Amino acid sequence: MATEPILAALDIAAVRRRRGLMRSDVLSGYWSLTKPEVNFLIAVTAGAGFWMGAPASLAHYFPWTSLLHTLVGTVLVASGAATLNQLIEVRFDAQMRRTARRPLVSRKIGQSQALCFGISLSVIGAIYLAVTTNALASLLSIFTLLAYLFLYTPVKRKTPLCTLIGALPGAMPPLIGWAAACGRLDGDAWLLFAVVFLWQFPHFMAIAWIYREDYARAGYLVLPAGKSKDRFVAWQTLLPSLALLGVVLVPAIRGESGIVYFAGAVLLGSAFLCCSARFAFRMSIASARQLLFASILYLPVLLALLALDRK
Repeated sequence: MATEPILAALDIAAVRRRRGLMRSDVLSGYWSLTKPEVNFLIAVTAGAGFWMGAPASLAHYFPWTSLLHTLVGTVLVASGAATLNQLIEVRFDAQMRRTARRPLVSRKIGQSQALCFGISLSVIGAIYLAVTTNALASLLSIFTLLAYLFLYTPVKRKTPLCTLIGALPGAMPPLIGWAAACGRLDGDAWLLFAVVFLWQFPHFMAIAWIYREDYARAGYLVLPAGKSKDRFVAWQTLLPSLALLGVVLVPAIRGESGIVYFAGAVLLGSAFLCCSARFAFRMSIASARQLLFASILYLPVLLALLALDRK
């Protein structure tokens, strides 16, 4: 019949369309495995470390190519760590609403493919850093990967102090950036480490409170059980926020940054501390979301001010 070729062509087009959608779905799954929203903050902190660690003699010739290499290598390792972390935690992610749609849980990506993908990204990223920057930056990235996967990941199911332990690898990106810029770690590099380290406590306490039922359902001990929970969250939020306000003023006190950074650090730190205090005393979902939003804005803006107003 005359209509048969037309129907056959439509069937072929439909099959091709389905294949295209499947490919797109798989690609989006791999992209999701890398946790791009987390990688943004990692890139920001690593970039700040590189910018601040670049030798003063290069003031009129900034090594933009080296900065790009640093960001690419660091993000590759971080993406590998994120992928392998989801592989380790896939059965627990399946029990949480916020992670139930992750690619491994929904089986968009197979576990063997995720293992190869995660290992490949990690190895390529570490080698890339070693070749394009230096061995110290590469070794720091490897340490971060191992600490995240084999220290922080399992301890989340054992003790609420996991936030303290996880904040160590979480604060490593500025050290990687600094090491990539000058091949060593100075005192100012550890100051950046301290800023990111302290920032993580109120940031994660807000997340832990919003999703506390999810975490409990999956068996994560990110918060203690019983009456001590509120007090634990309050102290883990307030004390680091207060300490952070003092630490971020050190560059201005030393004369290493100007009045713009000083004013910005005071305003940002005070606003962040207010959000932390509101959450610590109210313990509501609304105040937790406000703190989470404030924390996401706070870190990149502060680091941008520090980088642009240094002397």
